[in-house]
Amino acid sequence: MRFNYIAIALSLTVSTFDAQASLVSFTSNGVDLVYSSINNVTWTADANLLGTMISDQGYSNVVNAIIAASPTIHDTPNYYDGAKNNADGANYRPYSGVYTISFGDFNSYELGVTSWFGAKAFAIYLNSINYAGSNIWTLPSVGANPQFGYNQIDSDFGSLFYRELSTNAGNNIAENSNFNNEQASEYWLDTEYEPFAYAAWYFSTKDGSQFYYPKDYIGYAWVTSPGNIAVVPAPSAIWMMGISLLGLFNLWRRKQ
Repeated sequence: MRFNYIAIALSLTVSTFDAQASLVSFTSNGVDLVYSSINNVTWTADANLLGTMISDQGYSNVVNAIIAASPTIHDTPNYYDGAKNNADGANYRPYSGVYTISFGDFNSYELGVTSWFGAKAFAIYLNSINYAGSNIWTLPSVGANPQFGYNQIDSDFGSLFYRELSTNAGNNIAENSNFNNEQASEYWLDTEYEPFAYAAWYFSTKDGSQFYYPKDYIGYAWVTSPGNIAVVPAPSAIWMMGISLLGLFNLWRRKQ
């Protein structure tokens, strides 16, 4: 009977950890970050980090640094890779699958918006400087089986929007104390739209929808790093686990 009580306590501990630690703010290498235990990813607390960097360091400086770190992006061959599909006599030259990053991928007026190629290059740049102690930054995942529309909670953005920020389709993204600089706009996702190589997935924080745009469309770039960059304690969960383990130990000692 006592053992059953302890088992129940342990199960409550696990559920409490899931419920209370879905978003946890912390700092790594002087950078504010947010860990999501639901999707097991770390977000930058700044939802428009690219715009902040450009504002602080200058447009030319940041874009030049991004281009230096990632002068090209490899993708499924498509017409954005250059005009290489023209017939050249008897020889046919297919698209290269290599896109060259330029200043045209970024905006000097609406700071932070970029093409899908620029968003990918920005993540590579963050990896090159080991931003916040991580070199595995990427655009948010679209999930294993991406679909159109609302309530697509398999994607990192969908989970954040619907499960962790507790907002609903039709509303702008909630202003959350864990984050800053959220934009009610389109954010790029990491994955190409498979039927059309010229397009990629995006998530709209205006209304919680998921769709695709041509890769030269300008959207925002919000990056994630897989897993937890730093160990984030969950005090209430740890306390309950400790109580449960103490109960198990006392039960074992009495039996002895």
